[in-house]
Amino acid sequence: MTDLLMSEMFYHLESTFQNQIFDGRRRVIIERVSPEIDCGRYAAKRVSGESVRVGADIFGDGADTITAVLNYRRVEDSGWSAVAMEPAGNDRWEGSFIVGEPGRMEFCVEAWIDHFVTWKSGLRKKVDAGQDVSLELQIGALIVEKAASRASGRDARRLFELVSILNNADQEVAVEAAELGELLRLMHTYPDKSAATRYNKVLPVQVDPKIAGFSTWYELFPRSWAKRPGEHGTFNDCRRMLPLIGRMGFDVIYLPPVHPIGKTKRKGGNNSLVAAADDPGSCWAIGSPEGGHTALHPELGSIDDFRGFVSEAADHGISIALDIAFQCSPDHPWVKEHPKWFRWRPDGTVQFAENPPKRYEDILPIDFETEEWESLWTELKNVFLFWIDKGVKIFRVDNPHTKAFLFWDWAIDAIRREHPDTVFLAEAFTRPKVMARLAKGGYSQSYTYFTWRNTKHDLQEYLTELTTSELSEYMRPNFWPNTPDILHEELQHHGRPMFLIRMVLAATLSSNYGMYGPAYELCENEPVMEGKEEYLHSEKYEIKAWDMDRPGNIRAEITAVNHIRRANPALQQTNDVTFVRIDSGDGHEHDMLIGYVKKSADGKNVILTVVNLDPHRTQGGWLRFPLEQFGLSFDHRFQVEDLLAGRTYEWDGEWNFVSLNPASTPAHIFNVLLHS
Repeated sequence: MTDLLMSEMFYHLESTFQNQIFDGRRRVIIERVSPEIDCGRYAAKRVSGESVRVGADIFGDGADTITAVLNYRRVEDSGWSAVAMEPAGNDRWEGSFIVGEPGRMEFCVEAWIDHFVTWKSGLRKKVDAGQDVSLELQIGALIVEKAASRASGRDARRLFELVSILNNADQEVAVEAAELGELLRLMHTYPDKSAATRYNKVLPVQVDPKIAGFSTWYELFPRSWAKRPGEHGTFNDCRRMLPLIGRMGFDVIYLPPVHPIGKTKRKGGNNSLVAAADDPGSCWAIGSPEGGHTALHPELGSIDDFRGFVSEAADHGISIALDIAFQCSPDHPWVKEHPKWFRWRPDGTVQFAENPPKRYEDILPIDFETEEWESLWTELKNVFLFWIDKGVKIFRVDNPHTKAFLFWDWAIDAIRREHPDTVFLAEAFTRPKVMARLAKGGYSQSYTYFTWRNTKHDLQEYLTELTTSELSEYMRPNFWPNTPDILHEELQHHGRPMFLIRMVLAATLSSNYGMYGPAYELCENEPVMEGKEEYLHSEKYEIKAWDMDRPGNIRAEITAVNHIRRANPALQQTNDVTFVRIDSGDGHEHDMLIGYVKKSADGKNVILTVVNLDPHRTQGGWLRFPLEQFGLSFDHRFQVEDLLAGRTYEWDGEWNFVSLNPASTPAHIFNVLLHS
């Protein structure tokens, strides 16, 4: 392995807490520390400003009192910060810390028998029993004297004064001194940790930028935005879209591949195998004699044009995300320059992509088993670095599950060490364990099965899995109701109301969501054929001319929901979601009305979303709001403000009636004013 790869290969934590010398005096046991992902091999994830809640089973022999602390730091720091852990019942202890700027942090749990607190508790029991405690006071004086020897300056002098009081004052005065809060503080400042137990692992936390935790994506094909229909759009043409997309409340514009497109085996309209002379081809057939993954399609503009587009987008509060698809057209320069990066067949041709009966002859997959894997890895990593240098920090990676997992572990870690504010979205609609492994390996966000979770039961079950299992520590979902590849049958058959329903669900269930536009806001719903999820006349294979003001569009509704998301911190996180019961009136759970509560970290912002899953009929039912979760009685009176309709309702107690007509507004997004 080259020195370059050796130096960058895998991130290993080093710490004074590892490789402890065995010491039989350590009486405290520390087990089941969380979050610990695969025995500490992978990092839990947080965004800047979030807290890491750490739990551990901590106990010792006998009845002596234990003190436990949570130590944490940035990996580049030499010293540690510490916060006390508190018992949470059944020998479970908890503590938390706030993460800072993007980068790596680490933590470890430490605990010891606290002889001072144990002594102090025993002293009080004997005093309450009316026993003589002169000997106990001498024992305490010895414990405090040892702490004084560990202290310095004013603290040391004060501890020695208290030692003198414990040894020489009458019992009443000495007992009062023993119970001083000042003494307890000083003893906690200078504890006896000579027999402390330290958990045998330092555990990592990946801190990502805030946009990794809360983002609103809009996918746009630049070539479709020429000022004159029929021409090829440019980055400069796309600048006129920035104010509109910004006003709609999107903060990420995701561009499909912007590289030169090969001509060999180019696909025609509707994915036909034969292209007409003027067919632009699929953006994902990357590479031509004009360049590959670090080149721009010449009809889109120059590198300077691209930089200008990125800069102007930032002026509108929008980040540009690029699609990184590690595959090649047969015309890609890599095919000639690095032939061993591809698989060659006995007839002398390169293996193209296949998913029988489908054949993707315009795309060549890269061979990650090549003997030249080191040079391949370095080149692929440099693709990211090239675009980072051009101002891009967000990447949507196409089909990452078809590339080597170890490559992603290495590449993402190496990139983040230079650029800790980068964000990687894994486009992997694949098996659950594979998706989870990509998230563990460093991906900031992940596509999910949301598109195919359509019933109330399926949605609740899926969100419960994402938010209450270990997945919540490292896999951030990004919900997309459509993509250029996916037009779900729900959208094909149920019209404008279903587009509204799926948009509200995506936007309020997940803090990260996106859509392929303008197909979505225009409610495009015609498939290539019945039973298929592909769009007819897909923009993947042709240049479109969109009428953004077409009647029936849902731009106003999308804008309203996106602005509600920005104004309400409760909707800027995913994991704190509570589904509420809605009865149909006959004592049974309503299967077409779904409701859920989210609250901000400080508890001040509470949002209740109710959605009618039936796109054709008005549905009503009795909703039970969980007042007990907020410490309120079942008959508490409060207000709910419908942020979509602009109306406020008085609710009397936990049960209240809701009704939604999908033809007008299929959802309520209530700001819950519990103490108004």
